[in-house]
Amino acid sequence: MTSPAFEVRSPRYADRVRDSFALQGAMQTLGARLARIKPGAVDIEFDWAASLTQQHGFLHAGMVATALDSACGYAGFTLMGDDASVLTIEFKINLLAPAQGERFRVEGRVLKPGRTITVTEGRAYALGAQGDKLVATMGCTLMAVTGRDNIRN
Repeated sequence: MTSPAFEVRSPRYADRVRDSFALQGAMQTLGARLARIKPGAVDIEFDWAASLTQQHGFLHAGMVATALDSACGYAGFTLMGDDASVLTIEFKINLLAPAQGERFRVEGRVLKPGRTITVTEGRAYALGAQGDKLVATMGCTLMAVTGRDNIRN
């Protein structure tokens, strides 16, 4: 997926994403790492692990959703000002195929940025010897949060 050019409100956007990502216990549980950070675009990658699967050995749908939510959230966060944090207010996921692979890449892209509400989309790919396979898509709506001391980064 490619992203159009967007207005960047913080010259520190990449550092802000990295700093916030480092605080996410959920991403640590996945063993996830940031693979791409650009204005309006974030990719996250992680390896298959038995602890992330459901009973058939596929990556659990909840893990796919968690990773996609973070990729979409951080894609939106790249376009927010230094005073803003991000929260997801809605998402819908389509599970297209069993998430079976050696590694996984989730991509978040901004469709429509806004001062308060941002709309993003995500795609999850299983990576393996057979190539990349699209396993899920997500539509995600985000809210920029400002002026709340208990919600930062």
